Amino acid sequence: MALEHAILVSLLEKPGSGYELARRFERSIGYFWTATHQQIYRVLKRMEADGWIDVREVPQQGRPDKKEYSVSGYGRTALGEWLHEPIQPESVRHELAVKIRGAAFDDPRALIGEVRRHQRMHRDQLEHYLAGERRDFGAVDAPPCDGVRPDAGRELQHAVLRGGIAYERMMIAWLDDVLDTLHRLGPGR
Repeated sequence: MALEHAILVSLLEKPGSGYELARRFERSIGYFWTATHQQIYRVLKRMEADGWIDVREVPQQGRPDKKEYSVSGYGRTALGEWLHEPIQPESVRHELAVKIRGAAFDDPRALIGEVRRHQRMHRDQLEHYLAGERRDFGAVDAPPCDGVRPDAGRELQHAVLRGGIAYERMMIAWLDDVLDTLHRLGPGR
């Protein structure tokens, strides 16, 4: 996936300025695709030159005008084409897993601190996701208000967030198992 596609999705959800887009990346899209402000602005400029986005000047009082970006017809077509392409298998690189396997040749218990650090990071990320879910989607099991169901975009945003929550829970459970194993083992050979 190119950054362009993540930007197109975000702009289709809601047009906005480069600053607003960068904030969205920090707040939600950044859970699964990160980009710096500089990367976003550089890609926006290229997308504008390629005709994927439209730009309009929005006057502001007491500040310079801002540019508001939205997806053009050509950008929507490009996104549609990309959506129909098969996804390439992802390469998984997991340094911690390699260290855990390598610990058999040293003192396995020496990794306990590092595994606990990763566990804290995943617990913190899980709590962040859960807080975002409460903030953005309310009570998870609550019925739709007045029988009105959220739109497809909102439902799919929630589905991605639920995937992140499930991933963090899986990682925490796996790290619990790794810690139990490390505690059982004595120093390596």
